[in-house]
Amino acid sequence: MVIDLSRRSFDFRRVRIGNLLRTSCPIFSFEFFPPKTSAAEARLYQTIADLRSLNPAFVSVTYGAGGSTRDRTIELTRRIKRELGIEAMAHLTCVGASRAEIDTVLDTLQAGEVENLLLLRGDPPRDGGPFQPVAGGFAYASELTEHVQKRGTFCLGGACYPEGHLEAPSAAIDLENLKRKVHAGAEFLITQMFFDNRVYFDFVDRARACGIQVPIIPGIMPIQSVEQIKRLTKMCGATIPAALLSAMEARANEPERVQELGIVHATIQCLGLIQGGAPGVHFYTLNQSTATREIVTAIRMNARV
Repeated sequence: MVIDLSRRSFDFRRVRIGNLLRTSCPIFSFEFFPPKTSAAEARLYQTIADLRSLNPAFVSVTYGAGGSTRDRTIELTRRIKRELGIEAMAHLTCVGASRAEIDTVLDTLQAGEVENLLLLRGDPPRDGGPFQPVAGGFAYASELTEHVQKRGTFCLGGACYPEGHLEAPSAAIDLENLKRKVHAGAEFLITQMFFDNRVYFDFVDRARACGIQVPIIPGIMPIQSVEQIKRLTKMCGATIPAALLSAMEARANEPERVQELGIVHATIQCLGLIQGGAPGVHFYTLNQSTATREIVTAIRMNARV
């Protein structure tokens, strides 16, 4: 199998990710979150500038808890596309918004020529209570997807969970819920983070067996600190293999060695995913460029296999 990732260019004027995945795999993409301060905003634009030379197929911009960064998400997505010439996908959730408010957001995104959306239900309250839609809102990502799809304007993506959604009663029910999302209009899926490629490939096999045929992009988060990755995996239900966890903890007091381990592990993961037929890799960057740059550079040096 020969994969040449060294010379890949995209027309950033009108890129629909669903079309891209049908013609240009494998691809790389990066996720950012909206900054909360002017200093953080400056650092983020430097990060994006650092990663721009890697020629990502697209980048995505998250939606804060409770929709708290909605306006910043919209503005950042539009600026990345307009000023930096990178295709940008906005996240959109059901949290804290009625259908009318969602429609207002969609109008703004459409006016800004944003064509790609990642549609999510959103997280439940931090106090541990169950997710509750607002009056006139959506309870599930599949409902939001169906609503947005009727516009016929956007290319829609969705999230999926190789190790199962925390709230799903079973893996089978989780897949049925995912199937509803795809039938509602999701053209591609991006997975939650995972650290064992067998988890991804087993999930893809199960998804295909139940009739889900859209591209499933693996989401990879390079480990940057022991406490941080433990906290994040607890929040999303991802597991860390015992050998990797042990290696992390042995380096816990040496942050640079933890980051080096994270880069090596993610690089090996990504090469295995691409060689195994994954349509690309979506990096959860945490608004930092060093690890992602080193991983993508290493992949491109070793991609002809």
